Amino acid sequence: MYNFDHPIELQNNSNDLLVAGEILIDMISADYNDNFTCHTYHRFFGGSPSNIAMNAKKLGIRPVVASAVGEDGLGAFLINELNNAGINTSYVQRAADYSTSMVVVTKSQSTPIPVFYRGADYHLSYTAELAEALKNSKVVHFSCWPISRRPARDTIEKIIAAAKMNRLLVCFDPNYHPMLWEDGEDGVRYVKSLIGKVDIVKPSEDDAERLFGKQTPERYLETFLKLGAKLVILTLGKDGALVSNGAETVRFSTLATKVADTTGAGDAFWSGFYAAAVKGYTIRQALTLGFAVSAYKLKYTGAIVDLPRLEVIKDMYGLREE
Repeated sequence: MYNFDHPIELQNNSNDLLVAGEILIDMISADYNDNFTCHTYHRFFGGSPSNIAMNAKKLGIRPVVASAVGEDGLGAFLINELNNAGINTSYVQRAADYSTSMVVVTKSQSTPIPVFYRGADYHLSYTAELAEALKNSKVVHFSCWPISRRPARDTIEKIIAAAKMNRLLVCFDPNYHPMLWEDGEDGVRYVKSLIGKVDIVKPSEDDAERLFGKQTPERYLETFLKLGAKLVILTLGKDGALVSNGAETVRFSTLATKVADTTGAGDAFWSGFYAAAVKGYTIRQALTLGFAVSAYKLKYTGAIVDLPRLEVIKDMYGLREE
């Protein structure tokens, strides 16, 4: 069981974090508009796992990205952004027959409404190079994007098996959305089948409702724990979060004081949590620092913002060592 007042025990490997999944273009509207009637959109680096890697690097840890892009200008843009951030792009594969994936989204102060255009992102292969990078990592992260279609789903299954064999921390963002899955597939059933194979899950309340229907937050926690999750972080937007290890449930209040755009707020939390966990903070401290990083990001538009190092954010939000 994960004790809130203890740090997470991690392997002493060279890569702090390996994120596996989509890297894509976020086209975000210039104006707040939920009906897609605005005329101007701006291009941003996107893809939840890759956003986490970019943030984590800025916060002071060493991430590795395993993903796939097309042989096109947008793919080149994404790889260049990773290179500029000082992230190793050796494990970003080029899928020559597919275009780089894209999400079109309206700028939002609540829950952004996405439209998905998928191509290269789900053609991530399990290579010898990826296997080696995985073996040399401490934490593995993935979301619902890569598991929603093959061959990326097969790759993630191999990653999970290898990670568990090497006693790595495995974390899953169960951001289920039916539009990601092909017709006739029971995505909900598949997502549920993975929860017992990972260590930590962080659903939003919207994610949980799409998976389990309308329930209370406490019931969502109970359901994830019954499926085998060891630590459940249920984010509740402006109402903060509920976190449970099965024996204890802790409520965290939001630290956000200004919301310019919610795109990537969950990714910012993950990156702050991972950075703190790798640096040896307790789980309780790592959760608080995750919410502080998310609050910082919410003040800006786009999933990737100019984050300072984790220690600076800790001081900005008046967080003390416990």
